Amino acid sequence: MLRLNPTKSIGNWNQGCLAHSGRSGCGLITPYAAAAGYSSIARGEATGMMRLQGRLGAAYTDASPEELDVRIAAAKATLGDRLFILGHHYQRDEIIRWVDARGDSFKLAKLAQARPEATYIVFCGVHFMAEAADVLTSPEQRVVLPDLNAGCSMADMADLESVEDAWDELAAVTDIEKVVPITYMNSSAALKSFVGSHGGAVCTSSNARAVLEWAFAKGEGTKVLFFPDQHLGRNTGFDMGYGESDMAVWDPRKDLGGLAEADAKAATFLLWKGHCTVHQRFRPEHIAAFRAEHPNGMVVVHPECSHDVVELADTVGSTEVILRTVTEEAPPGSVIGVGTEVHMVQRMADENPDRTIVSLDPLVCPCSTMFRIDAPHLCWVLENLVEGNVVNEIRVDDETAEWARVALQRMLDIV
Repeated sequence: MLRLNPTKSIGNWNQGCLAHSGRSGCGLITPYAAAAGYSSIARGEATGMMRLQGRLGAAYTDASPEELDVRIAAAKATLGDRLFILGHHYQRDEIIRWVDARGDSFKLAKLAQARPEATYIVFCGVHFMAEAADVLTSPEQRVVLPDLNAGCSMADMADLESVEDAWDELAAVTDIEKVVPITYMNSSAALKSFVGSHGGAVCTSSNARAVLEWAFAKGEGTKVLFFPDQHLGRNTGFDMGYGESDMAVWDPRKDLGGLAEADAKAATFLLWKGHCTVHQRFRPEHIAAFRAEHPNGMVVVHPECSHDVVELADTVGSTEVILRTVTEEAPPGSVIGVGTEVHMVQRMADENPDRTIVSLDPLVCPCSTMFRIDAPHLCWVLENLVEGNVVNEIRVDDETAEWARVALQRMLDIV
C-alpha cells in the first residue's frame, strides 16, 4: 500500500493523500481498488498506506457562495493563461460557471493536450479523467483534481490485479494471442497501460463500435475482453449484429469468471461484470411512463444503460451525442426524456427553455463522485496555485503513462 507524507499548503489541510478513494452510486462510500491496480498519486513521497482527502479549513467551509465567487474570480485572474480549468458535463452549475471548457472525459483530455501553454490543468471531474489528462499532456504541465475523493465506482470495478488474473486464466484455456483487451475510457491509467502493452486499445462511448471493429479485423477467432462496463460492450455488440449467444459476462470474483471452460472458449465478447451506478438505475418502466405521458416525445439514453433500456430508446449515444441531439437536432417544442446524469439533464433544460427536457427517472441521484467537486475545493486549489503550492496533483508514473499513451494513440489512429 502507499502513504504520502503531508506537505504544507494554505487552507489548513494536508494535501499529501493517495488519489485512490471514491464514492459511488447514491452516496455509498467505497475505497478505490488496491494500490496495485492504480498507478497515479497525488504528488508526494510514497511511504506506506492510503489516506483520503481531508477536510478543508474554515476559510473555505465557512465562506459564503458569494465570497467564494469573488475569491475564485480573483485567483483565476491572477493565474491568467497559466491556468486551464476543465469541467465534465456532470458537474454542478457552481463549478461549470468557472470552467474554460466542458465536455465528456475524452474531449476534455484532448483539450488539455491542445493547451501546452497552460502550466496548470485543473480537472473538475473524477480521478481517471485527471489521469488521462496527465498521460496526454507534457511532463511540465501539472494536472490537479480539486477533491481526491472524486473517484468512479465503475472504474473501481476493474483493477489491474483482477484483470491480470483474468488474462492468466484465459491463457490457460484459450489462445491468448487471439484475445484483444479493450478498456473503456472510464478506467484507471494502470488498465489503459495493460491494454497498451497487450495489443489492445481504449474506447469511448462514442467510438466503441469503431474500436471493436478494429479488434475483430485482426482475424478469425478473435475475441474481446471488454472492461469495465458490461453494458457498453453488450450494447455495442448488439449494434454490430452480434447476439446474446456471442457474449458472456466475466465475474472477476469467481474462478474463470464464473464460466464453464467451453463457454469461455466459445464467447466472442467477454464482458466484465461492471456497470455505472447512475445509468443502471434507468429501467424500461421509466420509458413506458414517459411515453404514456408524452406520446410524441423523444427518448435519448446513454449506452451505459442496460440493453433492455437501450432497445426502447430513440437515440443512444455518449454525453456529447446526447447534448447535440437534445440541444441542436431536436426542433424547438420537442419533449425529450433523457437517460443520463441529472446535472447534465437539468443544465440542458435550463439552457434550452424552448424544449421540454426531463430525466426519465425523476428520482435519479446525481453522480455523487462528480458532486464532490464544489466551490470550496475549487477555490482551495486555485488559491494554493496562486501561492505557488500545487496541491492534489495527479501524476501517472512514466512506465504506466508510456503504455497508456500507446493504448490511447491506437484509439486515435482508429477513429
